[in-house]
Amino acid sequence: MELKAEIQEAVKSALKRGDALTLSTLRLLLSAIHNEEIKLRRELTAEEIQRTIATLAKQRHESIALFRKGNREELAQKEEAELAILQKYLPQALSEEELRGLIQQSIGEVGAKGVGDLGKVMKQVMPKVSGRSDGKRVNELAKELLSR
Repeated sequence: MELKAEIQEAVKSALKRGDALTLSTLRLLLSAIHNEEIKLRRELTAEEIQRTIATLAKQRHESIALFRKGNREELAQKEEAELAILQKYLPQALSEEELRGLIQQSIGEVGAKGVGDLGKVMKQVMPKVSGRSDGKRVNELAKELLSR
């Protein structure tokens, strides 16, 4: 089933169950997808939908950290619940070892010699990890591996 259709079915199911949190989270997701489609003037591909979901998930991660910093645990918990719902529609995240392996492979492919070649490595590795790892984390690991 197409990802967007799967999300729409989950909205219907949440509505029938009376699951307000899931319903609001998925409606927000569909709204974000719809806005992207309007902006691009076409239907989104599954990969583009996953990127949109990843963006919303990243926003939740940032909100959780800020709410915890501000001693707003109840809001942090709500964001964590929303994050769990969004993550159901994302591909499995890469483990630390898998990510390091992909970065090492990319370093070898571009013949990178040091941190000065970080841009080349990032350009090579990001399509491989799209939607499965945060770009900031990839950048940190790539810098670490290139500085050895």
